[in-house]
Amino acid sequence: MAEKKTAAKKTTGKKPTSKSVGKKTAPAKNTGRKPTPKKTEPPKSVSRCPVFKKCGACQMIDTPYATQLRKKHARVQELLEPYCRVESFIGMESPEHYRCKVHAVFTHDKKGNPLSGIYREGTHEVVPVDSCLLEDQKADAIIATIRGLLKSFKIKTFDEDNGFGLLRHVLIRIGKHTGEIMVVLVTVSPIFPSKNNFVKALRKEHPEITTIVLNVNDKQTSMILGDKEKPMYGPGFIYDICCGMKFKISPKSFYQVNPVQTEILYKTAIDMADLKGDEIALDCYSGVGTIGIIASPHVKEVISVELNKDAVKDAILNAKINEVKNITFYQNDATRFMEQMADSGDKVDLVFMDPPRAGSTPEFIGAVETLSPKKVVYISCSPDSLANDLKLFDRKGYKVKRAVPVDMFPFTRGIETVVLLTRTEGTTEAETANR
Repeated sequence: MAEKKTAAKKTTGKKPTSKSVGKKTAPAKNTGRKPTPKKTEPPKSVSRCPVFKKCGACQMIDTPYATQLRKKHARVQELLEPYCRVESFIGMESPEHYRCKVHAVFTHDKKGNPLSGIYREGTHEVVPVDSCLLEDQKADAIIATIRGLLKSFKIKTFDEDNGFGLLRHVLIRIGKHTGEIMVVLVTVSPIFPSKNNFVKALRKEHPEITTIVLNVNDKQTSMILGDKEKPMYGPGFIYDICCGMKFKISPKSFYQVNPVQTEILYKTAIDMADLKGDEIALDCYSGVGTIGIIASPHVKEVISVELNKDAVKDAILNAKINEVKNITFYQNDATRFMEQMADSGDKVDLVFMDPPRAGSTPEFIGAVETLSPKKVVYISCSPDSLANDLKLFDRKGYKVKRAVPVDMFPFTRGIETVVLLTRTEGTTEAETANR
């Protein structure tokens, strides 16, 4: 019988898979390149403040506090480099909730529900704010209560577009050391519906309130407070203590917003002056007389000069409250006043000056030269303006001996600096300018 022949099957030693059966695959090329990782979006940073991008007031709210101080110190040193070495920045142990003066603008949503907050930077659009890391928490709580009471009492907030409504703003001022609290309700009309019941309800929730003031502002203006006001409860003002002295604070009174650092600021200024007790000190841009009154126990006499008549009235009252006998107040332009003193042959040993943010003027600095005090203690709230003024002082023969920055406004770019200048004997302006 013939033998049956069969073809031998070729084996590879690998088990075919369903995917590879009947298919030819080319070997993978080795390019030497690593596979490209899948792109992922970096996590978005979340600010500590929910309205940070809309408000604009706290430029450094997410910067660690130590870093804030380093950056601010570097800024001051850069500007004052031609004149002196800037000493260490005096910061706060607890830099949050330091503001004892809190302002809230009131409006409403589309349904008419009351809202309060701040103006968006550079606009009159209201950004609702329930709490702020800079503001005293008691003030935020009172403002929240007022929002609720407006709804309960059916009191409308003012509408800038159509001119209807009543409540425009709420201003709260707190005496840090006395605990006294003033609430100012700013309205467009002197008639406040259910006034007594509203006050009673507010005080029931916040018995710590010592006075409530109705301020009337019926003008189309960016100013918060109007000219007319009357107490709804209490005396219409509060007191606070600064450097051992008592100060009256009315709705319009100028009083520093950071009471903790204010004491450090003024103590630094007085320590810099190195007072012996026999000096005649001139307090310029004196406001409500704070610096002059605090300095009064350490000098022979204080002459206080302020242009704003309401501030001068408060200053005179503050001196009486503290039984200060060696201080005299004048309502006058400080530059003109010093020129008059020099023409009369009067002399002072020391000038304290605390000018506005724009700084002083060439005329003022020229008047200082004419009056020729031995020392000038300059309290500045703008390092840029300070640098400009120091250049003028330098030409007049006044040299910077010390510069100490104080952090009055944590989490913002604001910088307060105290500078001591002393007169250089025998140096003319021409000689100084030619250096």
